[in-house]
Amino acid sequence: MSNFPTATHRPGPDDSFGGRAFAPRDDGTIAGVGIDVVEIGRLSAMLERTPALLERLLTPSERGLSAASRAARVAAKEAVGKALGAPGDFSWQDVTVERTEVRRPYLRLRGATLRAAEAQGVAHLHLSLSHDGEIATAIVVAEREAGTPGAAGAAADEVRPR
Repeated sequence: MSNFPTATHRPGPDDSFGGRAFAPRDDGTIAGVGIDVVEIGRLSAMLERTPALLERLLTPSERGLSAASRAARVAAKEAVGKALGAPGDFSWQDVTVERTEVRRPYLRLRGATLRAAEAQGVAHLHLSLSHDGEIATAIVVAEREAGTPGAAGAAADEVRPR
């Protein structure tokens, strides 16, 4: 048995598996988790039919990206809203995806979405983006600093940005 803090002492259904279990945290460090998928072709068709939608959904730095990357950004914005519990005044323009020098994606928030994150004590937003075939996906984990009191609220099933 590992001495790692998240290792579980309970045996699993197959004791012969061995290894180390990674139990979820139950100390309130994780404020929320959000996931979303976007059909790349469907989003592209919507943007072609309604050009103003491009400006509504994406920030200026995101608009010139490939169709797959734009779809992943839209999924990321939805996932942020879900991870934060669907703040009522969430705006598509309050969230943008940027990249580090080594191309790792991260989120930048402002406005009502930033206020919602700060109100929940969120210190880190972990982001994973992917696209394959016609699907783009994003996962966001909202994390508080260890020891920060948890705020009430669960992730929403669906976000309706304005």
